[in-house]
Amino acid sequence: MTQTLTNTEYPTVPSAGKVLSLSWPMTTKAIFLHGTVVIDGWLISSLGEASLAAMGLAAAVGGLVSGVIFAFSNAMQIRTAQAFGTKDPMFQKSVLAAGLLIGVTFGLLGLFVILNFGKSIVGLMAPTPDVAVKAWAYLSVFSAVIMAESVGQNLGSHFNGCGRTRIPLYGYCFSVPVNIFMSIVLIHGLWGFPALGVVGAALGSAIAILMQSIYLTYQVYKYDGHLLRVPGWRNGTFLGTLKRHINFSWPIAATFISANYAARVCMLIFAQMSLAAFAAMTLIMPWVMVAGTIGMQWSQATGIIVAQLLGDKRSEADLDTFLSSAWRAAFIAATLVAFIYLIICLMPGILYPTLGAETRSYLLSFAIVLLVLPFPKQSNAICGNTLRASGDTIYVMHIFVWTQWLFRVPATAIAVLYLDLSPVLVLSLLFWEEIVKFPLFHRRLWRGDWKQSNVAE
Repeated sequence: MTQTLTNTEYPTVPSAGKVLSLSWPMTTKAIFLHGTVVIDGWLISSLGEASLAAMGLAAAVGGLVSGVIFAFSNAMQIRTAQAFGTKDPMFQKSVLAAGLLIGVTFGLLGLFVILNFGKSIVGLMAPTPDVAVKAWAYLSVFSAVIMAESVGQNLGSHFNGCGRTRIPLYGYCFSVPVNIFMSIVLIHGLWGFPALGVVGAALGSAIAILMQSIYLTYQVYKYDGHLLRVPGWRNGTFLGTLKRHINFSWPIAATFISANYAARVCMLIFAQMSLAAFAAMTLIMPWVMVAGTIGMQWSQATGIIVAQLLGDKRSEADLDTFLSSAWRAAFIAATLVAFIYLIICLMPGILYPTLGAETRSYLLSFAIVLLVLPFPKQSNAICGNTLRASGDTIYVMHIFVWTQWLFRVPATAIAVLYLDLSPVLVLSLLFWEEIVKFPLFHRRLWRGDWKQSNVAE
């Protein structure tokens, strides 16, 4: 059954149950999304540490491009929720068209950058020539994934902002099995296909994501094709609409771009660690993202509903009641994330039996950090998504940008390049970054200005 959501969905104050109904499809879909790298890592692990390092390096470089696309799609999701709350079809059409144009434009620019500069970048950062060759082979094929995501991610954000969060999930439900099947076949050369190694994993991902993007294109035409017949644009002309969308989106996009680039730069710094340590970081970081999406998608679903309520001009009392309910339940999600992290850290020998003993011991040591990380991160995420939903995007951007580039990135460089600290201490910088952000987020939210925002302006 297809999930639908009308603009009169909230005659009363939404509860945490409503957040759950929106967040579980978003969480599952995000796990599938981040799981692309996890699946590739699991499949490639049988080829050895050098192949794993190549995949990690290629994913770090490719993520510098795909991160821009994901960043603007997150901004589009919030803007779509605001438009949906206002019940204005012209507003909804304007957001959809502007968001898609921006996404495809950055996809094409990213493709140009990778094809012209990607080989040189991985050559400079790779620890060995063999890793460099394999990393470029993976990245050159993985660029097709980036192009397909420039469409698929924005269409998925449109559905999420409208509350139809199951539709993007369905796309991943059939693309992930295709990814696994095709990757296994092409990595190992089954049934007469060539054994492509790391390139096979990238090609399997590309085929799957292309199919998923075609599915979402069909669904947006099916459910929202009527928007094509709505006359006019929100800001008079399409150019005016595009400028307004960019003005709203760039602080949100800058926040996500900064987070993505900081993570990728840190991953490139990790490449200077020993091979076993870098392999451990390559394996654990995607898991941090995958399990962490449970809490993050809960927070994003909370932000979607806040944006819709603000678009519908609900009272401050309604907003407080909803947010209190969603916040309390968010800590249950954080507890679940911590438990998943513990299981992952305790099972390296089962998940990756071919890894060396040193790499497995590093993965086990990460448990002490990952058990405490989800709680401050979850609370900060609730604050950040609520403030974004109200349009307070520049303040949120500043918190993320300055804590990442004045704290985490330089601290990681010092820890790895100068102090040669253990991997668990390097990983703990994720926790300390959340502690730095904690008072900055919570003081702003408790001030309460966000509840008077007029998001339709």
